[in-house]
Amino acid sequence: MVESTTEGRAIQLAEQALELVEVGRTEEGFRALREAASLAPDNAQVRAAFLKIRQDDSVHVLIKLCRKYVEGNDEAAAEEALQYIKSPGTEISVANAELCFQLVIDKEQNFEKRDTRDAIIATLIRQCLGARVYLAKKLQKSVTVVFEKLYEIGDGSASALTTVVLDPTAWPAEVVRETNEKDVFQLFIAKLIESGDDFDGRALKEISRLLAVNAEMLRDLIDEDVFDAILVSLDFRLETGVRTQATLATAKYLEVSQEKGQELLSRFITTRIRQNTYDDLIVAFSTAAAVFALVPSVMSALFLTEGFLPSLISQLEKKASSTTIKGAALDMLSAACIDGSCREAIGKHCSSWLQQELDKRDNRTSGRAAVILAKVSGNSNSDLNEKLPNGGVINSRDLVPLLRNMVLEEDDIGKRTSIEGLAYISMRSNAKEKLSRDQKFLNKLLQVPKTGSASAIIAFGTLTIIDNMTRYQPSLSAEQKRVSELKAYANASKISKQPDPLEDDTHVTIRCKALLNAAAVPFLVALSKVFLAKHQSPTFLALVANIVLSLSKKPSHRGTIAQQGGVPLLLDLYSSSCPSTPSSKTSDLSPSLAATASAHALARLLVSIDPSHVFHPPSTPSPKSALLPLLFLLTPQSITTDGPRDLLPTFESLLALTNLVSGPSQKVSEDLIRTSFPVVEDLLLNSNTVIQRATTELVCNLMTCAAGIEKLADGSGPAKRRLHILLALADVDDVGTRRAAGGALAMVTEFESAVAGILERERGVAILLGLCKDEDEGCVHRGMVCVRNVVLAEGDVEKRGGEALRGADGVAILQQALRVQEDREILEVGVEALKALIG
Repeated sequence: MVESTTEGRAIQLAEQALELVEVGRTEEGFRALREAASLAPDNAQVRAAFLKIRQDDSVHVLIKLCRKYVEGNDEAAAEEALQYIKSPGTEISVANAELCFQLVIDKEQNFEKRDTRDAIIATLIRQCLGARVYLAKKLQKSVTVVFEKLYEIGDGSASALTTVVLDPTAWPAEVVRETNEKDVFQLFIAKLIESGDDFDGRALKEISRLLAVNAEMLRDLIDEDVFDAILVSLDFRLETGVRTQATLATAKYLEVSQEKGQELLSRFITTRIRQNTYDDLIVAFSTAAAVFALVPSVMSALFLTEGFLPSLISQLEKKASSTTIKGAALDMLSAACIDGSCREAIGKHCSSWLQQELDKRDNRTSGRAAVILAKVSGNSNSDLNEKLPNGGVINSRDLVPLLRNMVLEEDDIGKRTSIEGLAYISMRSNAKEKLSRDQKFLNKLLQVPKTGSASAIIAFGTLTIIDNMTRYQPSLSAEQKRVSELKAYANASKISKQPDPLEDDTHVTIRCKALLNAAAVPFLVALSKVFLAKHQSPTFLALVANIVLSLSKKPSHRGTIAQQGGVPLLLDLYSSSCPSTPSSKTSDLSPSLAATASAHALARLLVSIDPSHVFHPPSTPSPKSALLPLLFLLTPQSITTDGPRDLLPTFESLLALTNLVSGPSQKVSEDLIRTSFPVVEDLLLNSNTVIQRATTELVCNLMTCAAGIEKLADGSGPAKRRLHILLALADVDDVGTRRAAGGALAMVTEFESAVAGILERERGVAILLGLCKDEDEGCVHRGMVCVRNVVLAEGDVEKRGGEALRGADGVAILQQALRVQEDREILEVGVEALKALIG
């Protein structure tokens, strides 16, 4: 009886152990099994449980999870399997990956969540070579069956097909891979052509992926019917994702097919317009709008065909009740405005119709009409009605308030059109003035758009508007002004273009102040976090950098910009746009406009503020992070124009560096000297007096650290040469340069090696005495300190220095300088030097 009870308990424990292991509680399961074995080691059920658990323990965890998912429809196991595959450092053998993929794809099961199965298939294919090899084998046996099965599962599984046929390592030979790639491509095309099958863009996405990689090989598989199916997917009524994929596929095919593709495109558009049905017109107009920027020469030729635009307007007038057709046509006309000839033709043939649409005040079409009218009317500042080539007029006064109200009243999707129109019309000075004085409009404009399909376009348009409002007119050098005057004289018979008073510095500064008051800088900071990390295009970066550069022109604005996060923003812009940054996406710009503008704006801020208010350790950024952009402005690579070099950025960078190295920490000075002292040294010899003075002041401030002193006082040949340059600068006409050079000499002459270097120069002592009798008190003070340092030097240097000074009539010069001096500090230093010299 006792034996029977013991065996029953052992069997119960064995069953419990199996259940625990099944749910993942392996340790508890083993503990229960050990107890069962101790009670009845020879029991058949206990032994069977032991063998099953041992076999199960040798099975890979991913296989267990996949089996659990497909056999029991266990979503928790599926999620755990996904996390396991995605975990960094996870290694899955080819055999295990193949078995897992086989389990998930081959098992016929009504899964509760098809998305989970789709995600597992896509992740396995992306992460595991074994899964790709297995799928390649399946495709070689029956490409159509496997394709249909995976295509129906979901987007991820369809994408897995493309991934496999593009991976040479999954195939036994390249010819086999290419054959299967063509087969899969044609199957995707078949899905696209099937009516109503591809509204989710699944086939289009994979078609565009395959064309992006192997367009040359696949182009012959695209005939007129296939290309028509792709172009139909450009219909502006479809989802943005579908249209995006159709645009990518169209662009790639037009690139490789050249004249054939262009001919098919023209035939598609003209045929649809000729058929004149509701859907045909919408598809034709949508296609033209989408591809105009891809093949502008082809599309402009179509637009400029005699009779095209008049017949278009005639059709639109007949379809006046269809807002959808008019919307598609307006998108097409707006896209065509990128071409100057088309813009002129639209102004000639379409302006009256556009004005009628504008006057209707229909939110669905009036905004788009206003955008086109803004593009067609150009840059005119007249508030009067503007005459158009066909004799019609544009009521330009109506455009600004209409577009402004659209910004205030509509959501992000609706704002896209109004923002685009304002981006054009804000190039007019009178529009800039109206918009900058509208606080309600500015507050609405400076709201970061929510992420979505239209957000990047709205962000770009908003930046363009702000850039237009804040942009100063370029400053002309004396030479450029003379050239301009000569051109004006040569064209005296023509109507001369007078400077626009609304574009002078005073008006631009007022507009900048209005934007600052509306929190433009916090907007730019927030926008950069949301969008610039994803859209690091050169244009995006340059727009933000130029806006901050304009805002920072007025010194009184700089403190506000710094307080609102301007310095970290500019440092991020520079690091993202500098050509020397390996990760930069702006390698096509050399140098980067954004790098120069962001560095220049940073320099302006650091000229006018105390660096310790911005850089306060241990918080970031550190003062050292500002060195690279500031030093970039000192080099020729920062020049962004073909004309004469603008030295203002260099000058302001030197001032900023002088301010930066004046802080209590010497690390910034040491880094500058270690990495870039030759650049600074070259600028000491610059022919521009202002640049030379600013550089000398920087060198003077660098003499407060040991690394700076070493550059002039280590007794080497280069150090003596630098001393010679400083002596020469202490004898120039510019008083600021003399004062700064004298300051550097005053500090460096505390070291005997520097004094010895000065004594070796023929006019070294004479230049020091020249400072003592300078008309500027600052120069006199520095000269007196230098003389004192020379006569108080130790050893042989002191003796030689005293003799040289006395031989140069130093006693009389000091006495005369002291007689007319009233400053107590200068008198004390001078008397000390004179006593040592006499005594």
